[in-house]
Order: sequence, then structure tokens, then C-alpha cells
Amino acid sequence: MKETHREQPTGIDAEATAYLYTASLTAPMSEDWTKIYLHVAGETYARANRGGEIPEDIKVESLNEEQMADLNRLKEWIYHQRTRAREGRQKKAEVAARIKAAQPALFDF
Repeated sequence: MKETHREQPTGIDAEATAYLYTASLTAPMSEDWTKIYLHVAGETYARANRGGEIPEDIKVESLNEEQMADLNRLKEWIYHQRTRAREGRQKKAEVAARIKAAQPALFDF
């Protein structure tokens, strides 16, 4: 969708939420990253539950400019990792197809 508006494509909030959740299991997060996580998790939850409400004690309405820049960099990184993995799978499938085509079949079923 962003490509049609000539914007840099990025990952989505749900991907950022999943990444930050697993990152929080490996090491404690700073206050900024905690707010970023709670913000994207709240946005994802509200979207998935059609306006569902997050408890007020953990609700983060907005992010400051630095936190928003960090979130955007994370989403861009997630997008690039996803596309790089997809390209790797495609190359692997092409190599496997070439090998299969080059090898004679021992048995035809």
C-alpha cells in the first residue's frame, strides 16, 4: 500500500509487536522501547478487536518524535529482513529446480 503512495514500504504494527515481545523476553527493555511496545501492541489489539479497549494503566496514546523514529526504523528493518528471507527461499527453490532438471530420473513412476 505504501508503495502506491511512493513511500518506503515497512513492516506492520503486528510484526513490530511480535518482535518487541520476543526481544523483551531476552533482555529488559528501556522505558522508550517499553512505551513503543505498549503503543504498537495497543494499536494492534484495537485493530484486531475492532476498537477493543486497553487498560488505562498500560495504555500509551502517542509517542514522541524520537520514539516514533525508532519504531519506523524497526519496521523498516523488519521489512528488509522479510524480503531478504523471501529472496533467499526463492533462490534456493531455483537451485533445487535446476539440479532436479539436470539429474536424470532413475525411475519413472
